[in-house]
Amino acid sequence: MTPGSATVTSPWFVRPQSAGHPARIFCFPYSGSGASAFSAWPAAIGDIEICPVQFPGRENRLGEPHYGTYENLATGLAGPLVPLLDTPFAFFGHCAGALVAFETVVRLAELGLPGPRCLIVSGQPAPHDAALDRMLTMTEPELRAELESVIRGRGIEPRPDMIDLGMVVLLRDLTAAAGYRRAEPVAVRCPIVALHWRDDPDVSLGQFDGWRRYAESVEIRVVDGGHHDFMNAPDDLLKPLTSWR
Repeated sequence: MTPGSATVTSPWFVRPQSAGHPARIFCFPYSGSGASAFSAWPAAIGDIEICPVQFPGRENRLGEPHYGTYENLATGLAGPLVPLLDTPFAFFGHCAGALVAFETVVRLAELGLPGPRCLIVSGQPAPHDAALDRMLTMTEPELRAELESVIRGRGIEPRPDMIDLGMVVLLRDLTAAAGYRRAEPVAVRCPIVALHWRDDPDVSLGQFDGWRRYAESVEIRVVDGGHHDFMNAPDDLLKPLTSWR
């Protein structure tokens, strides 16, 4: 294949792939969300195509069975990714999506497939600290209020039926998150860039040090904004997303 030649129709990818970009970033959404978390992102950043990943059990894949575990999710994604690994690529994962992105890097290596040039993780402590996620200790009413707040933060007034459906997805995702355990770090071959959002009250800068156990090269950067500001693709985020090129 020539660079950028792949054209794939798959439920895992909500945007048609372009033949005009020499590199890609695959974007992994956080718990309770789907590829629409990246709906405000451009089609490309410079010459890098943006490819949001759609997990099963949400949005246009709501009728499909939930993935169950992050390991199952990584295994299920590996096959559909293969035709798109014909150009240099990176993974970007926000919050729990960073853990899925990490597990996908591990799975690709196990299968002898090309890996990303960079793993960019945002707003998420390292895998062995995943149990620290505050959402795992929240009650359903607290989670519902959190979901309503996030939706309002995107300029949408949440309807009760929207929240009911969102809670179904979120609770299933949190069950998967609660079951995720990686006691011993597994080093990946690519560099890791870990992004701490300056105004994120839930993840401290120090918690990102744990990622240093997962790669020879780990860079921790602070970006302006709060936990969910990644959805707006702010300028402060663009440089880390393209620096691996």
